[in-house]
Amino acid sequence: MARILAIDYGTKRTGIAVTDTLQIIASGLTTVNTGELLQFLQDYTSTEQVELFLVGEPKQMDNSASESEKHILSFIESLKETCPTIPIKRVDERFTSKMAFQTMIDSGLKKNQRKNKGLIDEISATLILQSYLYSK
Repeated sequence: MARILAIDYGTKRTGIAVTDTLQIIASGLTTVNTGELLQFLQDYTSTEQVELFLVGEPKQMDNSASESEKHILSFIESLKETCPTIPIKRVDERFTSKMAFQTMIDSGLKKNQRKNKGLIDEISATLILQSYLYSK
């Protein structure tokens, strides 16, 4: 079985999480500078089987699209060209950043470590992936 890869897209940094090959466990993979994201995904998919990309869908409380949605839609179009054989699904990512920060507190990370925005992005991607796995 192939992996599922989740993307918490940001204009500066993007968090990435991935499942194991049995698609049971979601784990943070890394945080990538967004300018290098497509190359990273192309390199990753050339060495690992990925059956699905999950891309976070940020929404406002009234269910309308967030301001960052236009950047994400542009990224998705580029991703379709870079990895045309891998389908893309969107997953609601409301509150994942807040939940990621709380996860860091709950796991005992010191205040200095909690300032690592890249780690927050990676944990957010993991939460997006976990929510998808729970819904399957």
